[in-house]
Amino acid sequence: MVLTVSEFLGRFHPVLVHLPIGILLMAAVFYVLSLREQYKALHQATTVALLLGMLSAIGSSISGYLLSISGDYEADMVSTHKWMGFAVAAVAVVSYFLHTKKNNAVKWTIGLMTLLIFITGHTGGSLTHGSDYLTKSITTPAAKTERKPIANVQEAVVYKDVVQPILEEKCYSCHNAAKQKGKLRLDGPEWISKGGKQGEVVISRNADESELIKRLLLPKQHEDHMPPKEKPQLNEKEIALLHWWINSGLSFDKKVKDLAQPEKIKPLLLSLQSAVSNEIKTKPQIPDAAVEQADAAAIKKLTDRGVVVLPVAQNSNYLLVNFVTVQGLSEGDIKLLLSVKKQLVWVKFANQPVNDAMLAILAECKAITRLDISYTKITDKGFVHLQQLPKLQTLNLVGTAVTTNGLMQLKNNQNLQAVYIYQSAVPKKDYAALKTALPKTTIDTGGYTVPMLQSDTTVFTKPKA
Repeated sequence: MVLTVSEFLGRFHPVLVHLPIGILLMAAVFYVLSLREQYKALHQATTVALLLGMLSAIGSSISGYLLSISGDYEADMVSTHKWMGFAVAAVAVVSYFLHTKKNNAVKWTIGLMTLLIFITGHTGGSLTHGSDYLTKSITTPAAKTERKPIANVQEAVVYKDVVQPILEEKCYSCHNAAKQKGKLRLDGPEWISKGGKQGEVVISRNADESELIKRLLLPKQHEDHMPPKEKPQLNEKEIALLHWWINSGLSFDKKVKDLAQPEKIKPLLLSLQSAVSNEIKTKPQIPDAAVEQADAAAIKKLTDRGVVVLPVAQNSNYLLVNFVTVQGLSEGDIKLLLSVKKQLVWVKFANQPVNDAMLAILAECKAITRLDISYTKITDKGFVHLQQLPKLQTLNLVGTAVTTNGLMQLKNNQNLQAVYIYQSAVPKKDYAALKTALPKTTIDTGGYTVPMLQSDTTVFTKPKA
C-alpha cells in the first residue's frame, strides 16, 4: 500500500495533537498564576507557552485536516472536530498577540481557548474510541460478556446469529458508522457488499480470494493484517465460520440449515449451540498452590537417563519433563517420575513406545495438566488410567490408535480444555458426537488448509523425465 504525501503527513496528527493541549493548558495556568503579585515572573513564561502552543496548534490542525480527507472517519463527527481544532489554533494566535500587547481582553480569549480545548479533545476521543468512550466503563460491565448460545443453530439466520456477532466483537471498532479505516464499514449487509477504498472485500463463493480472509490470515506482525495486532484477534473457529459463510454464497437472510455444511463446519456450528462461549475460557495450566522444590537426586536420575527436566515458569517449582531424547524407554523410566509427582505438571512422550500399562504408573502423578502421548502405542484401554488424572487440561493423541470409545471415557473430566486427535483412529463421522459429549473441550481434528497468497514464495521443482 503506497501512501500519498497528504496521507503520510496526516498520520503525524496523533503525535502532534497532544502538544498544543499540554502547552496551551500550561499557558492558561501560568496566566492565572501571573495575576498574583508573587507569581508575576510567570508573565514571560506565559508568552513563551502561548507562542509554542499556538505554533503546535497550527501544525496539529494542518495534519488533522490532511488526516480527515482520507475518508476513514464519519463525516459529520470529523467536521465538528476539525472546525473545533481550527478554532483552538485561531484563538491561541489571538491570545498570544493580546498577551504580548498586555491587552486585558486576553483573559477572555484564554478562557475561551481552554473551553475549546476540552470540547475539541472530547470530539477527538469520540472519533477514536467511539461516542460513548466516557460512559462506557460505567454503563458496560467490566467483565467481558459471553456470546449467548444459540438455542437451535440449524434454525439460526447465518448472518445475524453467526457472522454478525463475530464482526461486532472483532471488527466494528475500526469499521463502523463513526470510524471507517480504509473507507470500509462492516456493520451492515449493504456496507459489507460495498467494500472499501480498494474495492470489494468479500467475493461470494470465493473466500480464498476475498480480501477479508486474506487479511485475517496474514502474519500478525504484517502491516495489512486484520485486526491490528493490538486489537482482539479472531480465532481459528471464527475465521473458519467466516470462510464457510463466504463460500456458501454470502447470504444475509438464509438459515444455517439452508446452506451446505462440510464435515469440518458441523462441530463448529454445534459449539455455538452449547452453553460454552465460542472462546474457550482457559484455566491456568500451572496450579495456583505453591509446591516445595523437587528432590535434586530424583531430578538427577531423570536427567542421567536423558530426560529433559525444566521448570514450567520462572521462579516456579512445577516441572516439565520431555522424553524426546530417551532411548529404549521402559516402565522403570516411567517410575522415576513418581519421585517428582507433586511437582510434575507437563509431560511429553511424543514418538516414544509408551503403552497402556505405562499409563497405570503415570496415573499416580495427579498434578499433571498437560500430557502429550502423540504417536505412541496408547489404545482405548489406557483411558481407564487417564481418568485418574483429575487436573488434566490438554491431551495430545495425534497419530495414535485411540477411537471414539476411548475418548468418551473422559466425558466426566471437568477440567479438560483441548484434545488433539489428528491422524488418530477417531472417524470423522463421530466428531459431532464427541463435541456433544465434551461440550467444554476443543476437539482439534487438524488438517488445516491455508490459502496461498500472492506474497508467498513458491518453489517449483521440475519433474523428473
